[in-house]
Amino acid sequence: MSLSTTFAELESDLIHEDGPRISTMRNYRFCIVVYPPEKEFALRGEVQRLNFNLEQAGWVVKTISLQQLLLDRLRRMEGGIEWLIAHEKKTAARHPQRGLNALEGKIIHEVEGPDGIAKDVIREIQQFVAQNPDKAERTLVLIGRAGALYPFFRNSALLKHIDGHTKQVPVVLLYPGVRVSDTALSFMGQFKPDKDYRPRIYG
Repeated sequence: MSLSTTFAELESDLIHEDGPRISTMRNYRFCIVVYPPEKEFALRGEVQRLNFNLEQAGWVVKTISLQQLLLDRLRRMEGGIEWLIAHEKKTAARHPQRGLNALEGKIIHEVEGPDGIAKDVIREIQQFVAQNPDKAERTLVLIGRAGALYPFFRNSALLKHIDGHTKQVPVVLLYPGVRVSDTALSFMGQFKPDKDYRPRIYG
């Protein structure tokens, strides 16, 4: 299925006359748009078109960049991003995998768990909903740039941690990867397929 077809289907389900239909489960307004990682720029074009169409229809749309949230966290760490880069280069000079492992050890607590990136996503969603109290039924949150967190990130864990904290607005996770089966996805086409996905999957 092409990205344009995928987004047309998503838009149709969002603006359904009976309310957003992106999930078959009541009180669970999450879905995933899976796309090939090499189509990142094409995806951004589709996101822009979706934003424009929804805003023309009276919706408010919030796009959350996981990459930006991570960079914000790393800048607040002691030494900041420059120190992390220097440390990774020094360790990788001995062996590339050691450099990656060292970097993961330094930043994993900033990414994983309920106090990691998920906490920032919840804050962004709740602030946006509070700013638009009269648009509860016409609010959409798009979570993107997940590929920038590879290989330190698990999308299924993010959805688990933010569940119950999104004020019941529709949330779409933009997932760079490969769909292996109806419910299994491989992040960036590199990770072992994860079958722990409850949301509806588009694409």
